[in-house]
Amino acid sequence: MAELHIALEVNGEQREADVEPRTLLVSMLREDLELTGTHVGCDTSQCGACTVLVDGHAVKSCTMLAVQAEHTAVTTIEGLGQPGSLHPLQQAFWDKHGLQCGFCTPGMIMAAADLMAHNPEPTDTEIRHAIAGNICRCTGYHNIVAAVREAASVMREGAAAPATNA
Repeated sequence: MAELHIALEVNGEQREADVEPRTLLVSMLREDLELTGTHVGCDTSQCGACTVLVDGHAVKSCTMLAVQAEHTAVTTIEGLGQPGSLHPLQQAFWDKHGLQCGFCTPGMIMAAADLMAHNPEPTDTEIRHAIAGNICRCTGYHNIVAAVREAASVMREGAAAPATNA
């Protein structure tokens, strides 16, 4: 099968890949770009472990072809924080014990990032609705909701902090 050359932005960097037209975005991210934080869980879009942001919106990357991502901006879990400086969502999941085995965590965090980009002060009900497409088999979701609530609070405080001159 002939490969197609695609260009897209991944975690803030311009990237290119040659992919078969049937290649899923999750496969390209993991196999071609070696971004293995995006997990393959069910291959049927039921679990949400493969959730990434495409142009700022949560997408299950097992339901999108890599060629459909051409000329988009894709953010994976690796693109949220920096080495030595976790994103507030990542830190809150750690602090509030919002993870156990960690398999679903990248997808949960990416779904929550989409929610918080559009709603900086979500209620518990809104958080539960936003992560409803992500399955966790280890937790009772209570700590996940607490982690998202905590991250939203930290991010609101950070946004309200006055700018300082260096």
